[in-house]
Amino acid sequence: MRNIDPHPLYRLLRRLEEGSFPFRLDRHRDDTVLVSVTLVGGRLEIDVFEDGHLEFARFVGDESVDSDPARIDEILWIGIGEKR
Repeated sequence: MRNIDPHPLYRLLRRLEEGSFPFRLDRHRDDTVLVSVTLVGGRLEIDVFEDGHLEFARFVGDESVDSDPARIDEILWIGIGEKR
């Protein structure tokens, strides 16, 4: 039996499971799998490419809660440069 090195996606998933980190898998591109990891105070989005390389973005926040519905539009539309 050959000892085959697993794809980086499988290594990442094992590490997350070992650490009991909540995560979800999504597919938005045909050459990547997006692994979204929930952390205290933020989240980590890791793109795992078909060729095995990884790219990631870290989002940090203070977990404060806002209840003003107008803020949702403000947050969504500011990203595309429109005012509503």
